[in-house]
Amino acid sequence: MLGKAPGVGADMVFLDLEDSVAPLEKEAARVNVVKAINEQDWGDSVVCVRVNAWDTEWTYRDVIEVVENASERLDEIMLPKVQSAADVQALDMLLTQIEQVTGRQSTVGIEPQIETARGLINVEEICAASPRLETIVFGPADFAASTEMPVLTGGVQIPEYPGDHFHYVFAKILMAGRANGLQVIDGPFLKIRELDALRDYSMRSRILGFDGKWALNPDQVPVINEVFTPTQEQYDHAFDILDAYEKATTEGAAGERKGAVMFGDEMIDEASRKMAIKFASRGERAGMKRSS
Repeated sequence: MLGKAPGVGADMVFLDLEDSVAPLEKEAARVNVVKAINEQDWGDSVVCVRVNAWDTEWTYRDVIEVVENASERLDEIMLPKVQSAADVQALDMLLTQIEQVTGRQSTVGIEPQIETARGLINVEEICAASPRLETIVFGPADFAASTEMPVLTGGVQIPEYPGDHFHYVFAKILMAGRANGLQVIDGPFLKIRELDALRDYSMRSRILGFDGKWALNPDQVPVINEVFTPTQEQYDHAFDILDAYEKATTEGAAGERKGAVMFGDEMIDEASRKMAIKFASRGERAGMKRSS
């Protein structure tokens, strides 16, 4: 899995020391992760390592061994099951000491995971806990266990519920992340062979405003990239709005320039420009080109 990771086509890859590693394999996994970071070509993917949660015996050694021995190619540390701002601040202080001792030039970012009821209650403080924070991540399976939902598979649709059982959770995490300038990422869809269901469920958090979603399997990556990338029509329309708004606000004599103008059958203004920039920048990151 470590060998295949750079080629899966994801914007970010995280190498796991937590749930996917058996307790007796934790120490060996650290060595394997450091080797993968230092020796493999990660291209322009963000490289992250998920350490174990603070309520285990492995966390501090995970951080020290990985960050001290990994190259500058390590971008971020993911901290699971964050309960409070103090969890993030403790990791921040440990990273600061390691960077000072090793002379590391780049700052290691932090990605907290919200996976418990207490973490959700404290998510606003968590998202403001450190300047190292770059992303906030939702963990649906552990969250379902924390809240005692009567399900055995997390992060998928529940037909018996008349709506989206995670809608409140999605919205609360999204607001906390956006208020603090963070990216907001949805967690995994565990039925890895049901790609149509993955597409449907991914669209729920995408429409709310999430930036992306985890993939557990290479086959999930193209589906998620498709959902979270603008369509060609949306991309072109965004640039048409930007062009029309630029023309309305800058051309003409004094008193003729307008901050709000009709564009086809819709009115556009500064808010329209802000929305269009988001679509344009997301499409450019995906390598899209404007249609002729």
